[in-house]
Amino acid sequence: MRSYRRAVPYAFLAPAVVLFTLFVLLPIGYTLYLSLHRTKISGLGLGRGARTEVFAGLATYREALSHPEFWRGALRVLGYGAILVPSMLGLALLFALLLDRPRVAFGRFSRLSIFLPYAVPGVVASVLWGFLYLPALTPLPVPDGLLGPGLLLFAVLNIGLWGGVGFNMVVILTALRAIPAEVYESARLDGCTERQLALRIKIPLVLPALIMATVFTVIATLQVYTEPTTLAPLSNALPSTWTPLMKIYNDAFVRGDIYSAAASSVVIAAVTLVCSLLFLRLVAGRAFAGERA
Repeated sequence: MRSYRRAVPYAFLAPAVVLFTLFVLLPIGYTLYLSLHRTKISGLGLGRGARTEVFAGLATYREALSHPEFWRGALRVLGYGAILVPSMLGLALLFALLLDRPRVAFGRFSRLSIFLPYAVPGVVASVLWGFLYLPALTPLPVPDGLLGPGLLLFAVLNIGLWGGVGFNMVVILTALRAIPAEVYESARLDGCTERQLALRIKIPLVLPALIMATVFTVIATLQVYTEPTTLAPLSNALPSTWTPLMKIYNDAFVRGDIYSAAASSVVIAAVTLVCSLLFLRLVAGRAFAGERA
């Protein structure tokens, strides 16, 4: 009977472990395998055995990283993230602080209105905004609308900002609602205004939640794909390699070079992991130490 009870937790965990292994670990392992190989062409490459898979080591990574389009896309994503991350988190924090004030008019309606764009699928949101960006509909006096070369980055930024602020606002607002009411009462008795309460008490106490939202936003920014891919048919200024993930898709399913695509995928995953860990190491330790103090 005792051994049966010990086996019950493992039985509940088994489906999740199997699914995680099949759909996460095995694809990661296969991607690593492909990234270390390449296709060798013998003769004219016309026969059945003319193309063989051979071990290439790090040569596949060198080829993937030496392509100029990869670095152009990386620079675009870097500029995209430099604007999107602080804008999104700043707006999310501002909305959360405003909604956490006492006696907010239309509080539930405001929370739902801000969060609702997050519930819209990215493809649907990109299609809707893409048609609004067309020259016939946009009020801006530019020949190509917002899909021209000069404003294309801001067109993609707007879609990401519109869809992501609500999620981060809910994360921060949930952390604000978890702060004991006695903290606010003591601060108000000491003469704190609502502005001082927000700057000196609320923001420091929700810093761990803000850090978590930052990590999620950075990861999503490094993997931006849906918005530019959906807008690409509507604009001649948006190439199929506008971001690194778009180049990976182009390499794998257009050019047929799945080995280079796998190497680029591993590089992006490694960069995402390193950036997240470095950010947490630099910021999270101080934040949680301050919270415990």
